[in-house]
Amino acid sequence: MKKLKILFHFFRSCLNMNNNTGSSFHSIFVASQSFHQNNNGHRSASGSFWQNKFKMLISALCLILLVTGCSKDFLEKPPTDRIVDANFYKTDEQVLAATSLLYSQVWFDYNDKASYNLGDFRGGAAYSAYNDRGNVLFNTTGLTPENGYAWQSFYNVVGQANLAIQNINAYAGSGVSADIKKHAIAEARFMRALAYRYLVMNWGEVPVIENNLTLLSDTSIQKNTVSSVWRFITREMRAAANDLPSVGDQPGRLTKWSAEGMLARFYLTRAGVESSGPMGRNQQFLDSAKYFAEDVIKNSGASLLDHYEDLFSYPYDNNKESLFELQWVYSGSNAWGTQNSAPAYLAYSSDIANGDGWGGDKGATYWMLSQYDGFTPSGDSLIKGRTTDQRLYATFMMPGAYYPQITTSGTSNISGKLVFPYIAGDVNYASIKKYVTGKAVDVNGEAAQQRYGNNTYMLRLAEMYLIYADATLGNDASTSDATAMEYFNKVHMRAGLPEFEDPLTLDVIFKERIIEFALEASSWYDFVSLHYYNPQKAYEILNAQDRGLYNITPDQMPNPTMWTIRKTTWATNERNINANDGNFLLPIPSTELSQAPNLLKPAVDYP
Repeated sequence: MKKLKILFHFFRSCLNMNNNTGSSFHSIFVASQSFHQNNNGHRSASGSFWQNKFKMLISALCLILLVTGCSKDFLEKPPTDRIVDANFYKTDEQVLAATSLLYSQVWFDYNDKASYNLGDFRGGAAYSAYNDRGNVLFNTTGLTPENGYAWQSFYNVVGQANLAIQNINAYAGSGVSADIKKHAIAEARFMRALAYRYLVMNWGEVPVIENNLTLLSDTSIQKNTVSSVWRFITREMRAAANDLPSVGDQPGRLTKWSAEGMLARFYLTRAGVESSGPMGRNQQFLDSAKYFAEDVIKNSGASLLDHYEDLFSYPYDNNKESLFELQWVYSGSNAWGTQNSAPAYLAYSSDIANGDGWGGDKGATYWMLSQYDGFTPSGDSLIKGRTTDQRLYATFMMPGAYYPQITTSGTSNISGKLVFPYIAGDVNYASIKKYVTGKAVDVNGEAAQQRYGNNTYMLRLAEMYLIYADATLGNDASTSDATAMEYFNKVHMRAGLPEFEDPLTLDVIFKERIIEFALEASSWYDFVSLHYYNPQKAYEILNAQDRGLYNITPDQMPNPTMWTIRKTTWATNERNINANDGNFLLPIPSTELSQAPNLLKPAVDYP
């Protein structure tokens, strides 16, 4: 047993070096892989990130890589001398521990920087003025780092979910209750389906893999068609909804309502996949989206938080509005990959961070700011005004806004608490607030450089209200359906806005989604959903977005009553993008194409 422990720790350290705990179909094509970290902890890759055949087999032994001393019960690390053999899956607790990794570490490469680069930069809700320009300008290539990291992470989720299902079926002993076995497998199927949702929406045709081990003898794997991938993931999520409990065993674990919420999201998107044109979304799938959204709204017990700001104020994890979150833990100086690193890249300055704060050039796009009610265009070069929409304050920092929950070492403050500074000049930003929780002192000591404990939302109840309204609208030009109006206004008025009384249209609902979920890696996927059934409209909105530099001037400091947002007069060639059929979806990462030539073959339907 001592030798087994030594081997386990060796294998775990090998995998931890590259932060890759999953395995995928490309493992059979790749002979080696290496990663290293630069001084900011950012990982770069040499060669394909898919593990080779040897590491694939090792990952089957090393199912769980978890942090010790974790404050969230279901993230506790199981005994390492049992994890590598069949004796591990002998109790309900062990089986549930085997799926707990699926809530964090396998999603790390997506959450780190790829989430906002793809979800917000490509969608036009936010931008980086000098970095990540390929994603901002819609020129993501096969060599763009976030493209590769996202692909890697999603297939890590798939591979790890596959292994969990296989191991539980093979090794779960008589001491494991039927309900827990069913529950754990449902968790894995949920995660696998969600990972494929991201894969198919980003890259289109992708290979569906349900059994990693069969790939050792099968080198003919190729892509599957978009419609068949959607059939697969919908089937998987329905199975998860049937088998997950109505009440979670621990805060943050998946429930039936998590899966039904995803089904509402899946069916609304799939209605466009199976459309017959711009005004022909599949009615059966619209009805299904409406049904599942309403079931969650009425029966889950979830409810909206009273104040939008509270969704992102410490401590917000696993609150009553949340349906599913990635479960991150503050992990000190150890266990890289179980913490939330994204705030390090979002916080505008080290003045409010913990040795990081590298988001000084990130913020809302000019287009995003123009979406908030109360800002009025004045010609083509500026917008001016203020808004009662509380989501602006909670999502982006405007000069003069006061954040008493964030301590600052900068000069713009009130008694040491942040007043977002105004820097006069040709360029400044509405910097990012969402997910930025401040210094360690602001979060009970649970923050350090690139190590934060706040969770990442993956599904909130607010989305169910907007899905219901969208599905009710369906293929009509507008709707005044009483329930759809009521549900829409629950989200709209929670933000501090007056009741919306005009009929709902696609544009109105789409705009509400963009504002509600800005900086939650959502806007890009809203455009993909629209693109499925009305690509021309998706292109028109994207290409009309202004993603260029601007300056914000407050009328007073602090607590302005009005802002003037003026476009810069230079760098005018990078204000707009050219989204089209040729660049809309992401290209498969170049290293994958070089190692897996079958990805160049025509896609086939998945069974």
